Amino acid sequence: MAYFPAFLKLDDKKILIVGGGYIAYEKLDHLLDFTKDIEVIALDLSDEMRARIEKEDIPYSQRAYKVGDIKDFTVVIVAVDDIPLQADIFKESKSYNCLCNSVDSVDYCDFIFPSYVKKDDLTIAISTSGASPAMAKRLRMYLQELIPEGISEFLSEMKDLRRTLPKGKERMQMLDEKAKNYIESWKNR
Repeated sequence: MAYFPAFLKLDDKKILIVGGGYIAYEKLDHLLDFTKDIEVIALDLSDEMRARIEKEDIPYSQRAYKVGDIKDFTVVIVAVDDIPLQADIFKESKSYNCLCNSVDSVDYCDFIFPSYVKKDDLTIAISTSGASPAMAKRLRMYLQELIPEGISEFLSEMKDLRRTLPKGKERMQMLDEKAKNYIESWKNR
C-alpha cells in the first residue's frame, strides 16, 4: 500500500507517545522538530528518553497505558513491542478520531513517519511505503548534502515576497523564475 504524502500542521494538536524506549525516543526527537505539545506514558524510560523529557519539560506519566488515555489527543504514537496493545490502541483511536502510528506495525497505522530533512522552512520527506526504511534513510543523507547553505535565507526572501506582492499570475511567474534561477545557481557550483 502506498501512503499519501501530506504535511500536517500540528499547532494546537496534542500528541501522546506510549512507550519510553529507544524507538519512542526517536519519535519524540523527530516530533520536537515540529511541536512541543507532546505527552508520554511509559512504565520505564531509556536514559536518552528521560534526558530529553527533562530537557524539554515534557509531561510524563510513569505507568501502563489505560483505555481512554488517548481521548484528548489528536495523534498517538504507540512505541511498544506489545502487538496486542498496539492493536487495541489503534482500534480505540477510531472512536476518538485520533491518528495512530504503531511503530513497525503498518496494520495499526493511519500514517507512517517518513525519513526527512529539515532546515528551517525547508522540509523534504522521503518514504518507501515501508519497503526499505534503510533506503529512505540513505536517500535522506544524500539529499541533505545537496542542500545549499543559503537555502534558509533564500526561503525567507521568498516568504517576504509572497507576503508583500499582490497575488496573481505575475507574482507566480516571478517567484517561479527566482526559484528556477536559485536552483540553477547551485547546480553550477
